[in-house]
Amino acid sequence: MVDPAATAETKALYSNLWAVAARGFMFGHHDDLWYGRYWYDEPGGSDTKAVCGDYPAVFSVDLASVMDNRAPYEYDKRENAIRRRVMLEAHARGEVIVACCHLNNPVTGGDSWDNSNDNVVASILTEGSAQHTAYLGWLDRLADFALDLKAADGTLVPFVFRPYHEHTQTWSWWGSKCTTEEQFIALWRMTVRHLRDTRGVHNLIYAVSPQMDGEYADAKGRLLFRWPGDEWVDFIGMDCYHGLNTAAFSSNLKAISALSLEKRKPCGVTETGQESFSNEDYWTRCLLTPLTGQRVSMVVMWRNKYVGTNESDKHFYSVYPGHPSEENFRIMYSRSRSLFSADLPPMYRMAEGVTVE
Repeated sequence: MVDPAATAETKALYSNLWAVAARGFMFGHHDDLWYGRYWYDEPGGSDTKAVCGDYPAVFSVDLASVMDNRAPYEYDKRENAIRRRVMLEAHARGEVIVACCHLNNPVTGGDSWDNSNDNVVASILTEGSAQHTAYLGWLDRLADFALDLKAADGTLVPFVFRPYHEHTQTWSWWGSKCTTEEQFIALWRMTVRHLRDTRGVHNLIYAVSPQMDGEYADAKGRLLFRWPGDEWVDFIGMDCYHGLNTAAFSSNLKAISALSLEKRKPCGVTETGQESFSNEDYWTRCLLTPLTGQRVSMVVMWRNKYVGTNESDKHFYSVYPGHPSEENFRIMYSRSRSLFSADLPPMYRMAEGVTVE
């Protein structure tokens, strides 16, 4: 692992991320416990559970507003309290938590997709600069959050942390347009060092998440784009917005499965889905079939935006009550290789036959 001093529960989770892939893939959904298409902040709520009677095995969440310049605002303080609550609920059921962070641009004040300045990362890396000091403060907020995220028994709650995701793309201030390879790797390592060594955060599993939407002549090379180093990465993820192109999905699943075995690091699809899909057979055709024979521990759908009664807003990526794919989703749920909350082994106890180094 990246962190030799990782907590016992974190090492146990890591061992199970490897072991569970031999059984199948854990189904996940971003923000599933926080809101759904027609509900918001209802304890116990879940679009997934409303359709199949079970929670997702993986709960994905965004921690950007915990960290960046939004954190002091009252609205974000309230939402961050909800984030904390639903993360603890997921852990209490034995589910896996994965966290990304769409951080605002710390130089321009723009959002995560503001790629108007090519010197953002360079300025963060310049020790003594205002940007360096401010950014360490953002990381300190994450450290405070992680160190305060405790189960009922007082143990720290582990989660998979995937900073600077989709770095293969041009749209983020940490992406391929705005950084060099050396800068991206230095930012990654600085982040790990500050959290692990300076702040003593030992309940994180560090994941990369390149974007893998199409078919690539060198898929392995794209998965290793700006690779921070084997000793700096725990989990190999990929964000796959391939639409309904199952050939592309199958190709990338094959590539990440092979790389996982080569590097002896668990892997998974950290974001996927087709926005506003209406295919009745989506789950068996677009997930189950491509995943057959591949060794990945998770497949995480992007969010179902809360829209209330606004049916014109089609920002959803997973099933919900009333969607045409409901019955097909239940077919996928019934298959042995699709793992939901109730199917999980004790994820926070060491998996048998797995050694974590």
